[in-house]
Amino acid sequence: MISNGKKVPFKFNFGAPSCVPATSFETAGAVIGVKELEELLSMHEIRYMSEMMNFPGVLSQNPEVMAKLTLAKRMGKPIDGHAPGLMGDDVQQYINAGISTDHECFSREEALEKITSGMKVMIREGSAAKNFEVLYPLIDQYSDMVMLCSDDKHPDDLEAGHINMMVKRALDKGSDLFNVLCSCTLNPRNHYHLNTGLLQQGDPADLIVVNNLTDFDILETWIDGIKVAEKGIALFPAVSEIPFNNFNIKKITQEELNVKASGNRIKVIHALDGQLITEMQVVPAKIDTDHVVSDPQRDILKLVVKNRYQDKPASIGFISGFGLKKGGIASCVAHDSHNIISVGTNDRDICEAINLIIHNKGGISVVDGNETIVLPLPFAGIMSGDAGKKVAELYSRIDKKAKMLGSTLTAPFMTLSFMALLVIPSLKLSDIGLFNGSTFSFTHLFET
Repeated sequence: MISNGKKVPFKFNFGAPSCVPATSFETAGAVIGVKELEELLSMHEIRYMSEMMNFPGVLSQNPEVMAKLTLAKRMGKPIDGHAPGLMGDDVQQYINAGISTDHECFSREEALEKITSGMKVMIREGSAAKNFEVLYPLIDQYSDMVMLCSDDKHPDDLEAGHINMMVKRALDKGSDLFNVLCSCTLNPRNHYHLNTGLLQQGDPADLIVVNNLTDFDILETWIDGIKVAEKGIALFPAVSEIPFNNFNIKKITQEELNVKASGNRIKVIHALDGQLITEMQVVPAKIDTDHVVSDPQRDILKLVVKNRYQDKPASIGFISGFGLKKGGIASCVAHDSHNIISVGTNDRDICEAINLIIHNKGGISVVDGNETIVLPLPFAGIMSGDAGKKVAELYSRIDKKAKMLGSTLTAPFMTLSFMALLVIPSLKLSDIGLFNGSTFSFTHLFET
């Protein structure tokens, strides 16, 4: 990624992953330990340690987690946080461990507690998780402690914009112009020691030209005094790369998706629109010939996570909140281990959606009987080498099709991608099993 970034006239700054895997309760494609982390943090291009998602590990003072935090502090690299809903004594301990930012605040009370305890808050606006509306007043109230964050944005949303859209919204809300600009330029530049100019004497000429300070439409982008983009069009050629990947499994069969009924009531993940957290419901199971099946009428759908690195049995649970009435969807963008995750109304369509991703060694798909659409993601199973506009167009088709099948979610695929992220409570599904994020332990599908 660093090598690829150097082939175009942009300035990229990278973070070293702190949690690979995110937990020990899932299967990832690799492990980044303290030794590997030290090698990464020693690189000039890597400015910080990426979000410390394993906040239970911080609170319990897990030896490896603490060693990683100590290493980053010793090397003078800022540490990003990831602690949704953490407050009180727990957040004080988390901050005291050296973690300096958080982008997961979903209430103003939470953000204020973190800021007043010395942590910088990133106001995050993604395709699924949207926190701007609640948190934007902080831009004026704590202008030196707030940054803007564009996180987990789908390609069609990125076409419309990212940080620049948040700037426009903040100005429309009446936020002070210079406080807004500091939140997306000065504050991140200083916090991460970025290699960009501040437009002071002797600095690189890194700047944008806008039409006016109300509409804030970006007309030109300049880097090191060279114009690199104009009216949304890059002024340099695209770079081609050969895909790299780690995808080692055979196609699955419908029989692998059978769930033998061993009780009448099941624990169901309840997905919340616009949030990464989930709730747990306990409901009567729909049983057909001794097997638990999807029940679209009650919006109780089968959820499957399939290990993409090793041929092992799929992990199966049930979820509500997706609203599908027909068909199934699947994705290999499933944070953070990026195994295959699928939800659907029937085993046939779930199976086909998963097999489309296996065939393409990564991607997102939607299936409705004989109608299938797939967006291949051959780079690491989560990225495309095609032009952004082309990817956005195909993704938009898939998103619209999922909503035609009944999904009521604003961003069904983005929401799906977080249903395997175990560090965000309360109930999630890994490739190993159903996981209770509140107790940080596995739980059984059937109520005992």
